[in-house]
Amino acid sequence: MTEAIRPVAACLFGVPGANLNLGVGALRAATLAGLLAREPAAQVTVFDDGWGQRRGHTFVGGRPVPISLAGARHSRRYHRPESYLNMRISAALGGLGNAGLARIDAADVVLDVSGGDSFSDIYGEHRYRSVAWPKRLTLLRRRPLVLLPQTYGPFRAARLRAEAATLVRGATMAWARDPASYAALADLLGPDLDPDRHREGVDVAFGLEPRQPDEPAFQWLSGWFAAAPEPVAGINVSGLISRPEGRDRFGLTGEGYRVAERLCVRLLDEADHRVIIVPHVLTPGGTDDDRVVSEQLYTTLAARYGDRVALCPPGLDPHQTKWVIARTDWFCGMRMHATIAALSSGVPAAIVAYSDKARGVFASVGQQRHVADARRLDDDALLDALWRSFTERRQAAAELAVQAPAAIARAAAPAMPYRSATAAISMPSVMTGPSKRSSCRSRSPRILGLSVAGCVSS
Repeated sequence: MTEAIRPVAACLFGVPGANLNLGVGALRAATLAGLLAREPAAQVTVFDDGWGQRRGHTFVGGRPVPISLAGARHSRRYHRPESYLNMRISAALGGLGNAGLARIDAADVVLDVSGGDSFSDIYGEHRYRSVAWPKRLTLLRRRPLVLLPQTYGPFRAARLRAEAATLVRGATMAWARDPASYAALADLLGPDLDPDRHREGVDVAFGLEPRQPDEPAFQWLSGWFAAAPEPVAGINVSGLISRPEGRDRFGLTGEGYRVAERLCVRLLDEADHRVIIVPHVLTPGGTDDDRVVSEQLYTTLAARYGDRVALCPPGLDPHQTKWVIARTDWFCGMRMHATIAALSSGVPAAIVAYSDKARGVFASVGQQRHVADARRLDDDALLDALWRSFTERRQAAAELAVQAPAAIARAAAPAMPYRSATAAISMPSVMTGPSKRSSCRSRSPRILGLSVAGCVSS
């Protein structure tokens, strides 16, 4: 009699605040859709910045699918089970009493996307620690760790770079999201680079499915898009790089908000376009909130241009925001995943960049010439670069008609090995329970890419 195949148990890290940061939400939604489309019975736990163990859902093919949610955070509330340090202490005591750690112990595979670009110390050491902790715990508990397509570095501190290299060496697989990121991964690993385990892909958000907004947003948006024959340009202005502290942190020469306003005026006056403003990070009171600067830009423009300017309504999820962006004719963003929503929809796009990550992602679909680097260009030069991108939008659209479908297909690649990898490492059915499934000796070092010495223990 054929033995029934046990459903895959998977954990996903690196997607906190997915309801506030639509880019992180896109990574979460696309990863889950890719996994659950291939493993419909998979038992998935998403670690987020909530509290306790909860039920949630994700969308696969437009249908809601239940998932489990578990809180996990780099917090000073050490007494809370969601604290990574609490999990670490629980691990030292055999894993007793921590529900989040029990989820890791029960997992066939632990997936980690690091927010796409947060496996770095350029956002500060606290952010780096938040990203590193799940990797440390996974390796400590001897679970297979798959680093989904992401960037690696840059690292300003040599000690953090060395720590990151150790974590990556311990992973079963590590994917980079573009050629430049793969070069950084290769540099990080040095002679330990293994093409079988360390691979180049594309950002998983390329595979995000658009979904029609709910009412009343759908009716309002549909009416606005249909109200006039002029084409529509989409604009995303970032709260992160529009504030003085953000510009100082990344050493920016150009001022993003001012350039966005000048670009919109030119689009409305010279190009006979309408404009829709699309916030992508919604953190009320946060230093990187897009909503405040978006509302400011909308108020300024609407006073002069009336209903030729629109502000995307609140409450849309990443699928629905992509639905909006896909209806524009050209898109200019300051948030990476806002522009990925455009590129993957075949919409020509430009980005005002504050780091090297943008060039690599745009290069993955042959659009690197549409990256305007705010570290090197002043306001006038930024505006010229963005306007040049706008005037070349038809050529870019033709290129994306070929490149975007290929990128979407590649976005699914990291999901393909889940079953084969977990089948190779699964214990016999009689060996159940975290205590018996947590030993390095019960895993093939070749399959896991780990050895006892490679397991992180501090």
